Amino acid sequence: MSNAATDHSPTGDAPTARISLARTVTDVLQPRNVLLAGMLGIGLAAAGDWTGLLWGFLGALCAGLIPAGYIEWERGRGTWGDRHVVDRTKRAPIFFVILGSIGAGSVAMVLGNAPRGILVAMLALWVMTIGLLAVNTVWKISVDSAVASAVVALLAAVHSPWWLAAYALTMAVCWSRVALGYHTVAQTVAGAALGAATTVAYAFGG
Repeated sequence: MSNAATDHSPTGDAPTARISLARTVTDVLQPRNVLLAGMLGIGLAAAGDWTGLLWGFLGALCAGLIPAGYIEWERGRGTWGDRHVVDRTKRAPIFFVILGSIGAGSVAMVLGNAPRGILVAMLALWVMTIGLLAVNTVWKISVDSAVASAVVALLAAVHSPWWLAAYALTMAVCWSRVALGYHTVAQTVAGAALGAATTVAYAFGG
């Protein structure tokens, strides 16, 4: 495994235009953005009316926005250089924050009688995070790829199989992570595969 794909920042040996495009893709399709859009769609489908948007936003807040806020807070303290946290050994606290946040959000959904579909999606993401944490102890699996894949898979399960076409965006995320030198191809493929497995957890929970 190359150092560029483990614990170091990307090198500048690739063409500037390619790096710029990869940076744009990875920033636009970062987990918090993907989860915000995806959970709103899942919530809407689960509820069948506009109230699902509120539940979806709660899901996005707990699964994506709060963890992203934690990363930014730690960045401000100088703990990490950027949101990517390229050093695998420093990622464990992030996963624990995600697990706690999703857990708290799930409890709030249960108490608030949220639609079953959005709650099951939250639990599926919780299970995925457990998997990411376990793998991360020995290998730098791609979280961005996992989230991008999971959201597409869940939307396909909740809405329509046509959503599988959005895996083109997941592939774009995988490409960007490799192009920037944050991950190897294997690490992004593994992340995407783990994300797709959330549909198994969703089907079981549903």
